[in-house]
Amino acid sequence: MLDGRMKLSDHVMKTFRAGKVFKDQNTERINSVDFSHNGETLISSSEDDSIVIYDCLEGKPKRTLYSKKYGVDLIRFTHAQNTVIYTSNKVDDTIRYLSLHDNKYLRYFPGHTKKVVSLSMSPVDDSFLSGSLDKSLRLWDLRSPNCQGLMHLQGRPVASFDPEGLVFACGLNSEMIKLYDLRSFDKGPFTTFKLPQDRDCDWTSLKFSADGKKILITTNGPVIRLIDAFSGSPVQTFMGHQNTKGLLLEASFSPDAQYVLSGSQDGKIHAWNVESGLKVAVMESKHDENPVYCVQYNPKFMMLASSSLHMCFWLPTVDE
Repeated sequence: MLDGRMKLSDHVMKTFRAGKVFKDQNTERINSVDFSHNGETLISSSEDDSIVIYDCLEGKPKRTLYSKKYGVDLIRFTHAQNTVIYTSNKVDDTIRYLSLHDNKYLRYFPGHTKKVVSLSMSPVDDSFLSGSLDKSLRLWDLRSPNCQGLMHLQGRPVASFDPEGLVFACGLNSEMIKLYDLRSFDKGPFTTFKLPQDRDCDWTSLKFSADGKKILITTNGPVIRLIDAFSGSPVQTFMGHQNTKGLLLEASFSPDAQYVLSGSQDGKIHAWNVESGLKVAVMESKHDENPVYCVQYNPKFMMLASSSLHMCFWLPTVDE
């Protein structure tokens, strides 16, 4: 039974165990996962062109859809639990808006000319951001196929909305973060943070903590950085997980912003305490030593999801 009241602690983090492993859903690696806002549903996209919908309350897959023509990556729930947006990895670089209810496209968002590598849905309205290898960042509204804003940049962007949906952050060239006010982004960033450049790896994503105070920078190397969202000053550097092959391994905050989780090349999951910077748990997964590409906390219930070639649900084994 999922518990939404238990509080996380170092002790509870150590007790997470793989409760369910779904080995029959995918034939190739799962490239992205996303929980619905109410925590009741999880969705995944895979290199095998499938979209799998999981019921988190019952702990089982509910439905499988396919995007065989265009492929599917970076899948994200909108504010409705029955619609998603996702990027293509075949044919073109158009973003697609899909109704899960009847498996029909509601809208297409064309514009990017190279692979979309960053996709962030606003937490408060129908806006979303996309960043591409074409060195552009685009702002969209689900209600219109036309781009609402376009920024040409000097490198590969990674971008994310803050929890209030008023500000978005754009990371550039693995050394700079620019913060924009959504209402006046065309005037340029209101703050720019310059960070020491990671020479051996590139930034692959940015995520704000739920309290908006910190930004988590994931890389395709053995380091994850945490910075202050207001000053840009370094808060923690998380290391110890394996990533020697330049993999896109996801790192995520816990909903209370007290912990950071990351997958690892060797099939393990690492957890760090944000305040102390110390590693509090290394979870032995059921991913058969395959890299754990995705790992996320459920936003409402005490569970985790991780994925490699298959999906795994994690639950704590004791109450504190």
